[in-house]
Amino acid sequence: MSRLLPDDQVSEAYRLTRQSVLELLTQIPESSATVRVPACPDWTVQQTVSHFVGVPEDLLAGRMEGVASDAWTNAQVRRHEGESLAELATALETTIIPFDAILPAIPRPSNSQLVMDAVTHEIDLREALDLSCVDSSPSLTIARAWLLGMIERHDSLLGDQLEAVTCSDFILVRALTGRFSISAMDAHGLPGAQIAAALAGTPLKPPA
Repeated sequence: MSRLLPDDQVSEAYRLTRQSVLELLTQIPESSATVRVPACPDWTVQQTVSHFVGVPEDLLAGRMEGVASDAWTNAQVRRHEGESLAELATALETTIIPFDAILPAIPRPSNSQLVMDAVTHEIDLREALDLSCVDSSPSLTIARAWLLGMIERHDSLLGDQLEAVTCSDFILVRALTGRFSISAMDAHGLPGAQIAAALAGTPLKPPA
């Protein structure tokens, strides 16, 4: 876990990503709510935002059983079923003050995992809505560090190999969060089959 960034930088990156998502929700029409999210094919934009809102809600409420599992995230989606994007934005804003109070106390590496999940779903939303994404940001740097640590625990040689790649943080993070197929990873100069093997059995496994 030596790659992880300092906790204050991790907390600030989460706040920046949350603000970016809130700004996004003020810019897109309500009709975007029903758009399917290709990176999360079972979810619409509304459902993906419901998960984004549900994470700080659950951490504040102490609902940690099955954290990060499908059951945990699907409960967040069900809880906000039928809510508009504006209502979801309000719900997210409601968490800001209490969540920022506990954010510095979230231990590592869980705090970096939180940022990884947040920035991943922000990009999922932007891609679904055909909006631009950046190649680098503090959140992508933190996500990259957490993901490389996860890979290293499974395959230390692969972790070292990926540490040395020259692709952008955006490409590497998308690959390591299961957003690229093996052939797509290969096209970016990444060892697709090795990455797929390292991600097998996780929620981040790549699509067929």
